Parts: sequence; structure tokens; C-alpha cells
Amino acid sequence: MRPTTTGPESFDESDLRLANRGGARISAAEIAAILERRSKIERALRRVPAGASLADAPSSIPWVPLTRLFDGFADIRGIGFSKITKALHRKRPALIPMLDSVVQAYLTRDDPLMRSSGSFGERATALVRSSKRDLDRNRLALRELRQELASRAYELTEVRILDILIWSLLA
Repeated sequence: MRPTTTGPESFDESDLRLANRGGARISAAEIAAILERRSKIERALRRVPAGASLADAPSSIPWVPLTRLFDGFADIRGIGFSKITKALHRKRPALIPMLDSVVQAYLTRDDPLMRSSGSFGERATALVRSSKRDLDRNRLALRELRQELASRAYELTEVRILDILIWSLLA
């Protein structure tokens, strides 16, 4: 039986198992530690609108609630940006990029100090803001690519397309 993701307002073990199918490699102990914070994570997730998008104007992006959502995963041994964003991307696919090591390296290439300043949530949000700047610089091309893919029955957000392009260039 394939794991299914829960609705956009909830977060449970099936979301983590689905992230693992996508390469997150979240261990059973890490899943248990995350699930101990489930109510805090779900509260924060509800404050981030399901339709929020990095393609929106910067002032309409819920930066503070997003930071609080990321902070819900802070200090869990073995949990970093890659694992949590692989799980959270499915919840907010137009807002949260998959911040694996390749994407992180790309986003911090001009500012390596971005990786070390602030709380866990602030650092994750700084990476998302960097992704937003890149998305804005390439908005038209990403939108055209998304539309072309959609015409071929591939539904991807600009955020996911940007992740894939970064990977194809650097990995």
C-alpha cells in the first residue's frame, strides 16, 4: 500500500513516509521525534495559507508564519532543511522549495554566512527568500515552462521547476 499525504492543514506519519519515498531518508526515531511536535507543527502549518506562493508579491508571502513552521522542527537530531522541506513541499508546493544540499549550496553561493546566522527557522526562511529572488529573476521563463509542462499533463509549480533546474545544472 502506498502512503498518502494528509490534507493541507494536517501533518502526520504518512506525510513523512511519503517524503521518504521522495528520498528524504527520515529514520523511525526522527519520525517519532517529529510526531511528538505534531500539534505545534500543525498549528504553524494552519497559519501558512495553502495557496501561498513564492510567485506572489513579497509583501503577501507569510514570512513570519513560515519561519515559525520551520522552527517547529528545530533541534531534532538528524533533521535538517532537506528532510523537512521534502515533507513540507507537498503541503505548500508553490511556497516551499525542496532545500536539499545541492539547492542550499546554490542559494548560498553568494552569501555563505546565510547558513549560520539566526534560528533554524530564520535560516530556512532565508533560503526560501533566496529562492524567491531567483524565481523572480526567472519568472517569465518558469511560467512558460510550467504552462508547457501542464499542456503535457505534468503539473509542477514554478518552485519545483526551479529546484529541478538547479539540480540539473549542479548535480
